[in-house]
Amino acid sequence: MKIIMYGAEICPDCVKAKAQLEKASNIELDYRNITKNTMLLKEFLAYRDHEEIFVPIKEKGKIGIPFFILEDGTKTFEIENYIDIKVFDEESGVNTCSIDGKGNC
Repeated sequence: MKIIMYGAEICPDCVKAKAQLEKASNIELDYRNITKNTMLLKEFLAYRDHEEIFVPIKEKGKIGIPFFILEDGTKTFEIENYIDIKVFDEESGVNTCSIDGKGNC
C-alpha cells in the first residue's frame, strides 16, 4: 500500500508514525516533512485550507499532522484505522502532538 504522510520531525507522533510505517514491509511511504521547505509546507497548507477533514482540527487550534493520504485517495489522521500500527500513546490514548502533551492546545 502506498501512503503519503505529511509531518514534521518536531512532532513526536509524526516521528513515531513514520518509524512504524517505514518498518512495515507492505507499505511504500512517501514522507513529506512540512518543515523541510516552503514547497512542502504550501502543499500541506493547500489540503489544510481546503479539505473538510481539517475543519475540526483548525477549530481546536491544532496543526493537523500527522496527516495521511492513502493510495485510494482516502485522507485521514488515524492511520491505525487502515493498517495495524499504533500512533497514539497506548497508556493515555492521547495524541501527544499538542502544546501540553495531553491532547490540549
